[in-house]
Amino acid sequence: MSGPDHDIQEHYGQDGLFERLLSMLEAAGVPRDQLSAEHLKAVDEFHIGGVKATEVLLDPLNIGPGTPVLDIGSGIGGPARFMAARYDATVTGVDLTPAYVDTAARLTQAVGLEVRFVEGSALDLPFEPDSFDVATLIHVGMNLPDKPRLFAEAARVLAPGGTFAVYDVMRFGTHPEFPLPWAATPVASFLETPDTYLDAARAAGFTLAHRADRGEVAKSFFAEMQARMASGSGPAVGLPVLMGDTAPQKVANMVAAVNAGAIQPVEMVFRKGT
Repeated sequence: MSGPDHDIQEHYGQDGLFERLLSMLEAAGVPRDQLSAEHLKAVDEFHIGGVKATEVLLDPLNIGPGTPVLDIGSGIGGPARFMAARYDATVTGVDLTPAYVDTAARLTQAVGLEVRFVEGSALDLPFEPDSFDVATLIHVGMNLPDKPRLFAEAARVLAPGGTFAVYDVMRFGTHPEFPLPWAATPVASFLETPDTYLDAARAAGFTLAHRADRGEVAKSFFAEMQARMASGSGPAVGLPVLMGDTAPQKVANMVAAVNAGAIQPVEMVFRKGT
């Protein structure tokens, strides 16, 4: 494997991630047989705003018991588990990184939830047409070089009238300095403007139902995170375990770009035409 897919797997792939997470939680006083989804929230909601941002994006979508949902770029499974637990949805997660797929499946089993996790590319989804009523993309598009192909694939696997909910970091000014949480170097970063997403969505037959720019939310989130870190009250297991030794610089570069208005997270909810 070469090209962007290889770069993404190299950036995110970590051997032994499941055991490392559980060992860190055990050291903080959480026995393995008492692990719950609540213990994982600080690490498995790997996006700006954490679980609160997930709630804001998904609660209005009328996801209910048995709704077939696809989480594209599911990581270690946080949003997928959230949807399974909160809405009793039938959730499938797909991710390019084998270590994340394995960790997501094992964590989900450990907390007593049912979610199917599959290895695959967002640009070549391994599912039949019209398989899902809802698809989600949460802080993933920054790693995807072909936005038209992304939206075309989402449209293919969604049933007519289906919903595609996107929450991505998007560019409003100059590109941030590297390294970043989603890319250590420029070869793996495909940060784009909101217009790029909107154009790709229209070409794939989607209609925009909702948009919200969340720059102020991001600023507040980072301010609260920095305050917790300064007070020593941060979680036992947090996002640095996913970002490695360069986590402080990655976060600092992203925060600087958010505070400068160069980037911000954006919610977009699309409907597939009938």
